[in-house]
Amino acid sequence: MLLIRHGQTPSNVLGALDTAAPGAGLTALGQTQAQAVPTALAAERIAGIYVSGLVRTHLTAEPLAAVTGLTPRAHEGLNEIAAGAFEMRRDPEAVHAYVDCAERWARGELDVTLPGGESGHEFRHRYEQALRAVALNHPEDATVAVVSHGAAIRVYAAIALAHDPAAVENRSLNNTGMVTLEGHLDSGFALRDWVEHPVGGAHLTGDTEHDVTADPDAAPQGVSA
Repeated sequence: MLLIRHGQTPSNVLGALDTAAPGAGLTALGQTQAQAVPTALAAERIAGIYVSGLVRTHLTAEPLAAVTGLTPRAHEGLNEIAAGAFEMRRDPEAVHAYVDCAERWARGELDVTLPGGESGHEFRHRYEQALRAVALNHPEDATVAVVSHGAAIRVYAAIALAHDPAAVENRSLNNTGMVTLEGHLDSGFALRDWVEHPVGGAHLTGDTEHDVTADPDAAPQGVSA
């Protein structure tokens, strides 16, 4: 399973907690990152493409869909971790609260909830339900591309790989970075690869100073990284 983060959005550049539908589109760089995905994945035999309910994942998947002839299927369970009351904020208070919540979920503290948001248990349930729906459409050994979101992918990978915490510790995930998991929801996952930079090449990495859903060490607006 290829978990691919969407291309760069204006909200990523600004450091805004943009998690609700429909969400922002892609920047010019984000479009270039998306265009580079099919070539980067040319060696993969992709059986299906899946996206979240947010427009940026649909736009990111379009070039891969055009090359493979596959129609992306949307699952809202693949959406970003909801910012709740902090939606579209980019100040230190909001960003630190969001990042702290995500880091605690990644450590297994799933009872934690953001104001107006979801708990870690709710996030895990809806993300796994979406992945289970994906799995039902393909043989167990099939390779599927799932275009999702920075915090959601990083946190879910940490939850799924709790048996191997060193594999995910302090990992970032830039736009069109990719986490490759092998296995199954019922039997467990192993980490095959974690590409922190864009799959099309590190030269496509944009301004990540305030990209707070990609990197827990990114700085909120007004705070130097």
